[in-house]
Amino acid sequence: MSQSDRPCWDIFCKIVDNYGDIGICWRLSQQLVNEHHVNVRLFIDHLNVASKIIPLLNANGPLQYIHGVAVCAWPTADTLPAKVVIETFSCQLPESYVARMTELQSVWINLEYLSAEIWVGDFHAKPSPQAKFNITRHFFFPGFTEKTGGLIREKNLMSKRDEFLNSASQQTKFWQELAVDQLIVKNSLKISLFCYPQANVLPLVSALISQQQNSTLFITFNDTITTLSDIFADFKQINANTLTKENITIFFLPFLSQAHYDRLLWACDLNFVRGEDSWIRAIWASKAFIWQPYLQTEATHIKKMQAFLDLYLSHATKEIQTLLTNAYLAWSTPQANAEVNLIDFIHALPKLNSYAAQQADRFAGQTDLASNLHSFSEKLAKNKV
Repeated sequence: MSQSDRPCWDIFCKIVDNYGDIGICWRLSQQLVNEHHVNVRLFIDHLNVASKIIPLLNANGPLQYIHGVAVCAWPTADTLPAKVVIETFSCQLPESYVARMTELQSVWINLEYLSAEIWVGDFHAKPSPQAKFNITRHFFFPGFTEKTGGLIREKNLMSKRDEFLNSASQQTKFWQELAVDQLIVKNSLKISLFCYPQANVLPLVSALISQQQNSTLFITFNDTITTLSDIFADFKQINANTLTKENITIFFLPFLSQAHYDRLLWACDLNFVRGEDSWIRAIWASKAFIWQPYLQTEATHIKKMQAFLDLYLSHATKEIQTLLTNAYLAWSTPQANAEVNLIDFIHALPKLNSYAAQQADRFAGQTDLASNLHSFSEKLAKNKV
């Protein structure tokens, strides 16, 4: 199929906070181009922020082609819509643009946030008529079951992961690129840490110090680092990016590309993740992980966390159910016994990693998000004919 014969999609991304929204949109855009032969225009409201996730992006360029994706500034009043329009996370399309969508009979899909809550399956793919513009908007929910839109997963992701884990040279190159001393990480428990400020980091540090094993903690660049300064106040500074205390070494990593972050998750024995993008990538890493949901009022985030645990642990033994549930609560809620629960979790890592690999395979058996979106858009387009 030639470039001119490919279907055209517009994807809209407003960066609300951090980099989760653009992270999801950038992965999805590239996959649609590479695997489904779609021409994608990715409209972004803050190009300067997006450049963290898309390193080749020039924040002052209104249109540029990167990895086959047309990355664009927010559309103007005369922008002609594509035949398929993906509004991500209810970001609100410009009214002038929606009016022209009506004229062209564009397919309008709103891609929602990921959730494991049961109601998601009931609302997935449901229409929402927009009387003001005489056009129908459809809700599309990512999720963990066949009743939802699935999870982002590139076709070759699992094979690339396995190739990396089976290649000493790839791993050596990776640590060198991060300027990490391989002698330090060689015989240590490797842990990646990406969390919100509310995470109970101190009990984790105490739990690691209590172990006989050496531990290496990789803290990715994020807004949590400044909140950790008190916790690491008594650590010895080896250099600008490395601290140590007893059996723990801490590396403060720079902002990682998506490819490097994937490799970090693959290389570690335990991953702490947050939000949506890193949560999904931790699942595909097939390693034990603890997910921290975004803090919400009335403990709504804990309900979302429990919904995920109910689904994720549906194939687990009672022991694994208890270990994971206690560790998740220890990480995201104030608890007097948080350190004990995290110690129990660390001691059980071999069996937890085995279970994580089983669940990664289970979810990988489902159709991925991009493929589901592509099929759904074609179905809607046929109904318009």
